[in-house]
Amino acid sequence: MRTNTTAKHKHPHDDAPRTAAAFERLAALPEGPERDALRQDLVRAWLPMSERLAGRFRNRGEALEDLRQVAALGLVKAVDRYDPSRGAAFESYAVPTITGEIKRHFRDHMWTLHVPRRVQDLRSRVRAASQELAASAGSPRPTVAELAAHTGMTEEEVKAGLEAIDSFSALSLDAELPGGEDGYTLSDSLGTADPALDTVIDREAVKPGLSCLPERERKILYMRFFRDMTQSRIAEDLGISQMHVSRLITRCCSRLRDQALRDPHEDHRRPSRPAAAAARDEAAAGADPLTGEGSRSKPDERSRAKLRAAAPQRATRPRRTPRAPQATQLPRKEQDLSTRQGFGQESDAA
Repeated sequence: MRTNTTAKHKHPHDDAPRTAAAFERLAALPEGPERDALRQDLVRAWLPMSERLAGRFRNRGEALEDLRQVAALGLVKAVDRYDPSRGAAFESYAVPTITGEIKRHFRDHMWTLHVPRRVQDLRSRVRAASQELAASAGSPRPTVAELAAHTGMTEEEVKAGLEAIDSFSALSLDAELPGGEDGYTLSDSLGTADPALDTVIDREAVKPGLSCLPERERKILYMRFFRDMTQSRIAEDLGISQMHVSRLITRCCSRLRDQALRDPHEDHRRPSRPAAAAARDEAAAGADPLTGEGSRSKPDERSRAKLRAAAPQRATRPRRTPRAPQATQLPRKEQDLSTRQGFGQESDAA
């Protein structure tokens, strides 16, 4: 039985269209409808090759139809950028361009948690080395040292690549836990902020202020906020008016709030009111406010006499003698009237 030894193995791209002349014509045509139509024909002719390249990346978390669209976009870029004058075949330029476009899609749009590109490259190298070692050695999961020796990377780089493998896709919080019952999800196992922590902080903040309040005010606050008593009930127990209880509660709450919000460092920098008042009194009395000792002694009578003698004498002005009060001059009509009355009185006397 004779065998055909001259049979040739079919190359995967033997069915590639003959488009060398079309590309030369496309490069010579100017912009216009004819060039656009020829460009579309070339894209349709090489579209099966881009779909085969997209099929290599199936089952990696992205739908095959989306991968075919990305590969078609890479094919359009290859058709626009191909230069037939360089002498290379179109497929030798289009295959790396389409493959790079698909890988760029995975790198930029498929990662749930964004990681640097260097770490993504480490992930690819570690992933490929893991598959090679698993296939050759038979061990399901090689160690970090074996991966470092196989790839020529350091163990730190291998660990970073292994961590990036799990960062490609994240688990949803609404996903049910394995073995869980009644729809128990991952979000149900996460803790939340305890509201009692804010209560503890508030109580610790007002403790110093409460200790400074008088006994009656502390009792009123305790009866109002801890025993939940009304203001009227508190007024009856203490024998005061309800309005007085309301004013005391408002004043105490305002005081506690101001003390809780005050900066504790200001109390150390600023002296208290009694100390400041005492310092002012001592300074007015001629004493040193720090040591309490008199900074100057009170002058005696001899010193006062010397000071008066040394002081310049002020020029004295002569005193003015007060003038005698003058009779007020009556108006002319009143003077005539008084004269007439005087004449009348003299005639009656006669």
